[in-house]
Amino acid sequence: MQTTRQKILLAFRAAFPRTLPIMAGFLFLGISYGIYMNVSGFSFLYPMLMGLTIFAGSIEFVAVSMLLGAFDPVQALLMTIMINARHLFYGISMLDKYRGLGWKKPYLIFGLCDETFSINYTADIPKEVDRGWYYFFVTLLNQIYWVSGATIGGLFGSIIPFETEGLDFVMTALFVVIFLDQWMKEKNHVSSLTGLGVSLVCLLTLKADNFMIPSMVLILLALTALRKPLEKAGADQ
Repeated sequence: MQTTRQKILLAFRAAFPRTLPIMAGFLFLGISYGIYMNVSGFSFLYPMLMGLTIFAGSIEFVAVSMLLGAFDPVQALLMTIMINARHLFYGISMLDKYRGLGWKKPYLIFGLCDETFSINYTADIPKEVDRGWYYFFVTLLNQIYWVSGATIGGLFGSIIPFETEGLDFVMTALFVVIFLDQWMKEKNHVSSLTGLGVSLVCLLTLKADNFMIPSMVLILLALTALRKPLEKAGADQ
């Protein structure tokens, strides 16, 4: 019978290695964000506190221009919803996984960024590891990486020579690696191919600026329709 301390240590040891690729990306992106805040005239407290309370990389970058512009809370709300609408689908996908986790659940909902979703949704958690603590540490570690990078960039942004060109591709490459890892674990690739096919059609028809949300809606509908056949196929294998 595991004690609470043992559960926590086991979960941390299982979660930490899975977050190392995120650490590499988040530290560099967080530093670039902190530098951006610094050169825009804000002290290191702004990127640090925004990382702690907002923790949504895209909107944090956009928030810089909002802070420098005229006060418009309605525009800020609509912009935030539009940029982060994909998190609605993340939340729906994690309903079963986060069920029954008690006090951890509110924080897991708050901290569900793209990268945390990718790890937690595809996680193959060992039987001896408590899933609630595993999800918690993945979420917490990823936020720590982001806040640390943002704070470092905010503190030393004016003296760090930093070239950000091409840095945005780091997280794209990370998602490709995560997708390939999941592909290799699957016994059949119907769900992955469905996602790729729907995304490609939406990209070609709606172009890059508008395809994200329609793709997610259609993927959700397609996988909902295919849920029972996929579950049956998984049970038969």
